[in-house]
Amino acid sequence: MAEIKVPELGESITEGTLHKWHVREGEAVKSGDVLAELETDKVNLEISADEDGVISQLLAQEGDNVAVGSVIALISAGGAAASAPAASAAPAAVPASAPAEQPAAQAAAPAPQAVAAPEQGGADGVHATPHARKLAREQGIDLKDVQTRDPIGRINPDDVQARVQGHTAPAAARPAAQAAPAQAAPSPAFADAENGKPVERTKMSRRRQTIAKRLVEAQQTAAMLTTFNEVDMTAIMDVRKRRKDAFKEKNEVNLGFMSFFTKAVIGALKAYPLLNAEIDGDELLVKKYYDIGIAVSAKEGLVVPVVRDADRLGFAGIEKEIISLAGKARTNSLALSDLQGGTFTITNGGVFGSLLSTPILNAPQVGILGMHKIQWRPIAIDQERMENRPMMYIALSYDHRIVDGAEAVSFLVKVKELLEDPESLLLEG
Repeated sequence: MAEIKVPELGESITEGTLHKWHVREGEAVKSGDVLAELETDKVNLEISADEDGVISQLLAQEGDNVAVGSVIALISAGGAAASAPAASAAPAAVPASAPAEQPAAQAAAPAPQAVAAPEQGGADGVHATPHARKLAREQGIDLKDVQTRDPIGRINPDDVQARVQGHTAPAAARPAAQAAPAQAAPSPAFADAENGKPVERTKMSRRRQTIAKRLVEAQQTAAMLTTFNEVDMTAIMDVRKRRKDAFKEKNEVNLGFMSFFTKAVIGALKAYPLLNAEIDGDELLVKKYYDIGIAVSAKEGLVVPVVRDADRLGFAGIEKEIISLAGKARTNSLALSDLQGGTFTITNGGVFGSLLSTPILNAPQVGILGMHKIQWRPIAIDQERMENRPMMYIALSYDHRIVDGAEAVSFLVKVKELLEDPESLLLEG
């Protein structure tokens, strides 16, 4: 019998949430097959089988929090997935002329009974997941009064929640016909206890909880302040227009805005190194390398993968790395190493149409640059001339504990100057 354990998840991560099982009890698996998907604070990880065998027991359910090193399943090495054929053979033994009552008799056949064996239940004789028991205790619910829709009779957290909201009567008071596995699941919407209006209650994902916690911590622990400026994007747009075809033909990647901004940020960080630092107790750690985090909006929430040693990459290298990391983020295939570290962050709300915003620090970093939508506006060229120019507001949020206002403003002005003179990026960046 082999144990499937939660693997080491990286620095500071001690547990995860079992997001999804890809196998069932009695199913044959081979070494390397993906058994489950685990959601952590930062990324989703796949747990694979280390050897061939049959899943003999799943010890954790979807939605359960599982600690590093805990056993979540058992595999019988060298076994055979015999339970499924046995179950499928039972209907074949029923004569074609069997009366209508036969399906009810089949439902009580030994095979399904073996799946929900009494020894899998708790001391109270009720078969429930650990998460469901914990929720029942917190809500003061007797598990014997909870009706489950699980075909094998196992009580899940959703069943307890439905009981709390009054959508299910005590199990003993419900007709047997209503407890059939074919019963349709109720809508997640229910009446609010206070005003009787419909609402929908869903549990926040682990990643969303972590994002919420870290953003609040950043605002509570840092003396955060934001300064603004605007950039005339005429020169960059002209370079992109003239060079985009040749650039793509040579490098097989588009010349985007992010490479210009990354290079400009690196040039400004070299001029104002305290924006590339962090606080460690009563000491400052000024970093002499430039690992730039690029905020990416993914389905499960915002993540910030890191472009390593961005100062050593050319425009094409930065664009390729950003495209690769963004693709991983949107397919939940980022590794923890893709997210760890980072000395400064760039976030682009402009892709969603944001004209101006105040980004929140990505702790423990002390600076984050916010890009915004490019908007054509009339700009005074001199006292007599006006021109329509493609303008972008940029914002720098910084930790005032170690970065003074003059330094922050000067940093942002440096970014502006480098962007408005793209050729200087070859020298400064």
